[in-house]
Amino acid sequence: MAGTTSAGPSDDPAAVLQTLIDSTSSYYLTQSEQNLMMMPASPALWTVEEGEALFHEPRGPNEVSLEGCDFGKGPGVLEGAYVELPRYFEDTGKVMDLGNRLIHCMKTLQGFADDDPAITRIHGSNTDHMRLQAYIAAQSNGMNWNPPMDHPLEKALRDAGEVLFYRRSGPFDFNCAACHGDEGKQIRASVLPYANNPKEWTKAISWPSFRVGHDNLRSSQHRVSECYWQMRYPEIIPGSDLSIALISFWTDLARGQPAILPDLKR
Repeated sequence: MAGTTSAGPSDDPAAVLQTLIDSTSSYYLTQSEQNLMMMPASPALWTVEEGEALFHEPRGPNEVSLEGCDFGKGPGVLEGAYVELPRYFEDTGKVMDLGNRLIHCMKTLQGFADDDPAITRIHGSNTDHMRLQAYIAAQSNGMNWNPPMDHPLEKALRDAGEVLFYRRSGPFDFNCAACHGDEGKQIRASVLPYANNPKEWTKAISWPSFRVGHDNLRSSQHRVSECYWQMRYPEIIPGSDLSIALISFWTDLARGQPAILPDLKR
């Protein structure tokens, strides 16, 4: 299961998913015929186009675009940047995911204030955040997850995420592994992805993704928050070290598998 399935750079998320389906017998990947039919015309693709325009538009008090933002591969370089996040950024001294890095650049480059709606509104297809995240992430579609583990803080966050993934707590003594630690588990009619099957797990962590049931594009941070709510844990702070630790660990589990960006989920 640990072998890689490189689809290579692609403009078509549906084609990346089909490459995975053709290489494995996973029922998780094929459980929704309707979603597979919808993927080529996913509403998320409109959000990607909106994000492209927003990325290049001079905005904020400083009237500059985000083309000077470094997402890990140099200012303005987006291809392959998302699949190498979260990562350590020397200019902040922190491990950051895409959402945190966007906020940093919108504040330092464009001059947005902490309480500006462009900064505070982070969930939903109609927010600047999701438009920008969709566009930036899509530039890594079909590329293999490859989060760096060179800096001690990158390793520390990844290891902390592993502890959180398996630690049982909360009012129902729950953990992430309760849903994703064994093969073939279901919640009602939905088959759950198995964390130790990278070809399933890459789809599970391919966010941003259009949630059909929400009629909205959702981010990795939203997924973490929703999982914590479902386990009845205390509310997680978006962009916190805890959230980034979990994202660091789950991305590392999918290492070497192609990202489906943007994906479409139930």
